[in-house]
Amino acid sequence: MVLAAALVCAVAAAPAAEKKAPPAKAQTAKPAAPQAKKEEGFQTGAPTAILIEAESGSVLYEKNADMLAPPASLSKLMTTEVVLNQIKEGKLQPSDEFAVSENAWRRGGAPSHTSSMFAPIHSRVSVDNLLHSVIIQSGNDACIVLAEGIAGSEQKFAELMTQRARELGLTKSTFGNSNGLPDPKQLMTARELALLARHIVLSYPDYYHLYGESEFTWNKIRQMNRNPLLAMNIGADGLKTGFIKEAGYGLVGSAVQNGIRLIVVINGAKTDKERAEEAKKLIEWGFHNFRAEPLFAEGQTIAEAKTYGGERSHVPLTADRVVSLMVSRTAREKIIARVVYSGPVPAPVEKGQPIGTLKVWRSDALVLEVPLQAAERVETGSFAQRALDAATELVIGLFRAGIQRM
Repeated sequence: MVLAAALVCAVAAAPAAEKKAPPAKAQTAKPAAPQAKKEEGFQTGAPTAILIEAESGSVLYEKNADMLAPPASLSKLMTTEVVLNQIKEGKLQPSDEFAVSENAWRRGGAPSHTSSMFAPIHSRVSVDNLLHSVIIQSGNDACIVLAEGIAGSEQKFAELMTQRARELGLTKSTFGNSNGLPDPKQLMTARELALLARHIVLSYPDYYHLYGESEFTWNKIRQMNRNPLLAMNIGADGLKTGFIKEAGYGLVGSAVQNGIRLIVVINGAKTDKERAEEAKKLIEWGFHNFRAEPLFAEGQTIAEAKTYGGERSHVPLTADRVVSLMVSRTAREKIIARVVYSGPVPAPVEKGQPIGTLKVWRSDALVLEVPLQAAERVETGSFAQRALDAATELVIGLFRAGIQRM
């Protein structure tokens, strides 16, 4: 069945961080089985946490999810994303080799007494082996070797990480190094870690399996994957753990059951045991209490955006996939959907042109954001049509200006 959702279209520039519920005038849908109120659902002792469904990005649970905190080795997800993106774009080959500098050896290798692949100083290691080490062994020396090999220095690579984060829509994350060791610039939120993990899962299927490998042997040194979820029989197949004294124990995990993938982030736990237990409980709670329901079928018109100077006054908007939402199996709660775009949209409008965003609230929590695009091309209208639109916008503009002066 398709879960119906009534829409309110807001024609304006969308706020940078819209987390509150929309105005009361918005109409609400009546889902088959909405989620329980947050205070009635799962609670975790971890300072920050979030649980999302990977395909849709639906948020199932969050606690202080937008609080910046040191991510420790969880930031290595950003390191590997930069490397994987360069491989995808053909700028880097898995067979390429980088030299192990004295800096990489001393700060991340054996002398550092931190997690390491123990690469000998001045040796050369392939990008493929370095990736295996970063993902499976959490090798700090491997991170630095990759950073220096790609960007010339770790500082420049950290700048590249921050730049890449912005390209992915991670607006808060900043980086000071490639490995997550203590640095005042190294900050991420639980939400952005979850979004980054989701991006890795969806964008790099040929490499994602590495996060689920239980061990990696290099130069006759065998090391085990530190992710405790992999051995818990809950369908876990990734992603990363982290710890520094400044941050506590953190984990980004992913698990699949019955074709549904959930991604969990826990940070700030007091012990590695608490980290593992809280992450497992949150994943199991998500699988037990939620199911996926479609909001809009593939190709279905979700809303219409007003055009300016076009042959038609409106253009239909669609998503590039089925739009689904994770809903509770038992509880009842209102769901509100809104389309936000900057408009009117000037003609000509190309088919597939990004127009706005579908935002869905579960009670007062924003739980889903889906980019929308034009379903059809709208040609430039006649002179008379353009003149009428110009006159209409002039009147609306004067009305808005009057309201602002009141």
